[in-house]
Amino acid sequence: MTFAVKAVIFDWAGTMVDFGCKAPVNALLDVFAGVGVPITEAEARVDMGKAKRDHVVALLSEPAISARWTAHFGKTPDEADIDRVYALVEPAMVEAAQRAAELIPGAADTYAALLDLGVKVGSGTGYTPEMMAAIRVKAAEQGYAPDVVICAGDTPSGRPAPLMAWAALIALDAWPAHLAVKVDDAPVGIAEGRSAGCWTVGVAASGNAVGLNRDELAALDEADRLGRIAAATAALTAEGADYVIDDVSQLLPVIHDIARRIDDGEKPGTAAA
Repeated sequence: MTFAVKAVIFDWAGTMVDFGCKAPVNALLDVFAGVGVPITEAEARVDMGKAKRDHVVALLSEPAISARWTAHFGKTPDEADIDRVYALVEPAMVEAAQRAAELIPGAADTYAALLDLGVKVGSGTGYTPEMMAAIRVKAAEQGYAPDVVICAGDTPSGRPAPLMAWAALIALDAWPAHLAVKVDDAPVGIAEGRSAGCWTVGVAASGNAVGLNRDELAALDEADRLGRIAAATAALTAEGADYVIDDVSQLLPVIHDIARRIDDGEKPGTAAA
């Protein structure tokens, strides 16, 4: 009997690499500070998961940031400003991302276990192909090499549109979508998976919402640590995630439960039995 789950589509930063989703945040902070309009880490994280140009658009559309831009430059940000900032963001992301390509603990073992089950593995990211080049090489050296990597710009619309998830499923020849699972640390990635018709698994502790690396997270007192993870879990649940886990090391039992529910005739978005 074949395994019921046909494919798993992973996000990258905060899900499989870069515990705490640090690289894109640091790149954005550096770029905005460099142009004279500093942003906060909290502001940088609000729209994390979107394609990076879309993220720049969202940041410059945020009223407080737009006001700071206007105060600094004497005019509101326009399309030319978006292009100028994004032109700085791309190389900054390339540099930051290749310094944050370490796999999250358990990622390689989870990937290997999925392959052993006959599950196809693909991925999607808000990074461009140029940003992903070094990450893919370093991830493969650590034991993670998904068959498909859909990047920002590979589809007409990015997250929360379902197109990147669908593109991954098409490339994997995996269908129907309700036999696939989307794993992501950002609510916008959960929205993508839900719109695509996939099961969705949110990743709370290693992701963007908590925003701390392993050492920083471990250094918190227990109440603070659990509170931050609970808040991230609540945000992913509110977006409609079928499951929320701390990190990918906890994914395999969820995959087996989804397979059981598929065998029982359940579809994504239904209450767990």
